[in-house]
Amino acid sequence: MNSKVSPPDARRVTVIGAGIIGVCTANYLLKQGFAVDLVDPAIPGSEEQCSFGNAGGICPGSCIPNSMPGVWKNVPKWLMDPEGPLFVRLAYLPHALPWLLRFLVSSRKSRVEEISAAMRSLHRYTFECYEPLIREAGCEDLLHKRGQLFVHESADGPGKGAYGLGLRREHGVNVQILNADEIRQLEPALAPIFKSAVYLPEQGQCPNPGRLVAKLAENAVRHGARLVRARVIGFEMAGNGPVALKLEDGSRMPVETVVLAAGAWSAHLAKMLGDHIPFESERGYHVTVKDADTGLRIQTISADRKFVASPMEDGLRIAGNVEFAGLNAPANMARADVLLNQARPMFKKLEIGEITRWMGHRPGTPDSIPVIDKASRADNVIYAFGHGHQGLIGGAVTGKIVSEIAAGMPTTIDISPFRLDRF
Repeated sequence: MNSKVSPPDARRVTVIGAGIIGVCTANYLLKQGFAVDLVDPAIPGSEEQCSFGNAGGICPGSCIPNSMPGVWKNVPKWLMDPEGPLFVRLAYLPHALPWLLRFLVSSRKSRVEEISAAMRSLHRYTFECYEPLIREAGCEDLLHKRGQLFVHESADGPGKGAYGLGLRREHGVNVQILNADEIRQLEPALAPIFKSAVYLPEQGQCPNPGRLVAKLAENAVRHGARLVRARVIGFEMAGNGPVALKLEDGSRMPVETVVLAAGAWSAHLAKMLGDHIPFESERGYHVTVKDADTGLRIQTISADRKFVASPMEDGLRIAGNVEFAGLNAPANMARADVLLNQARPMFKKLEIGEITRWMGHRPGTPDSIPVIDKASRADNVIYAFGHGHQGLIGGAVTGKIVSEIAAGMPTTIDISPFRLDRF
């Protein structure tokens, strides 16, 4: 990307949302010569954004959907377990039920294989798409390539997930099966409760996703993007699309081309444009043990208890679980405390001092893959949302694809699996 700002007559693209998808999109649009506006009520990288609370995985080999064959057998057990990985607030269940039924339908083996292929196609280029942006932003320290570890408390743990391992191998992901001794050699910080593991050596991690978003936003602004702190509440329509955004303060913002990348708030805005997309906030929690000195080097996932432990710049982050309660219900930080309690036995040494808790809204489609497509009834709107648990992984690739759509170019990958009309 050159350091010159876009020419005065450049076509303008307005990106709604300045999380990881939005800031990557802004950077790649600038590379295509567009003038760019980034609109978000939050400061990029702040804890108000879902990107801030991510566990940090940047994994090109991520290709396993949330809804796998047989998941329906586990859902009742998870719902009944107060410390389980899935929780639905009772009052919200009628609203969440249609989405949950679509989620279960997505677990058909034939559909899982389609979704897995789509996930791998999107994530395969994550390093290639992030690295130029990270260099330009001067934050190369925010991408580590140490692999990813899934640990089991039984010796036959990987065998229970043989179908998923087969999908990874089918898509060219390097998969290594470890025994207890090999786990200790690779990651000596872990307690000896783990008897087997799956190690994916080609995966990566960001030790501070919030800082990554902030640095990429700064890079976009440095190259000519305009950051607008405002909340979009609607559209002023004319002809075949919006001509202005309606902002919460009552003002309007004229637009030419719009990218909708507002995370969990995207479906509501898409509905105003005539597109009804099955969508839920998969509310996620994390707890960070400040300055924790566990010695952990590699992002480690408890395959049995469904949480992630990540070494971060400011300590140890424990993240996971899914709560369905909508966008407006207050956080239940007991969900974060559950994660901390589950993580205590994982390490040989974990002294609990100062901790911080967080809740954020993952933008979830029932089939685990985003919508990357043009709006059906608005010729000048591009959708880029619904990445769910994979937003940090897919951010840079999605940004590049959106810039190609905006420029009328062939896209880096086939985007037909991410089309709007698949639901």
